[in-house]
Amino acid sequence: MNMPFRPCPKPSAAKHKPVRVKPTQRQMGEISKPVDRELKHRSHGVCEWCGRRPAAERAHLTGRGHLEHKTTAVDLAHVCTECHRELDGTETGIRARRLIATIVNAELQRERGG
Repeated sequence: MNMPFRPCPKPSAAKHKPVRVKPTQRQMGEISKPVDRELKHRSHGVCEWCGRRPAAERAHLTGRGHLEHKTTAVDLAHVCTECHRELDGTETGIRARRLIATIVNAELQRERGG
């Protein structure tokens, strides 16, 4: 039995992807221009970790995967390249970064009355 091939188009609703409501981790971790300006103003261009070298990079104190909101200046440190490597690449740096994030978040909650 040979039937002729008669393709049928899919319904138009199937062609459109559903709208994503929750931002991705990458979107949560993106640093907006106003946040970047605030960070640079706060640091005065000096590494916030060592205080000796010019700050050239922005380090997330709270990892992108753990953010529950879009990145703010409080979630970041303006650091030099060497300190950024230490904060992200050594066990001591990772512990220090987590401790700083915990302290900052606790203080913010206290200020908000929570």
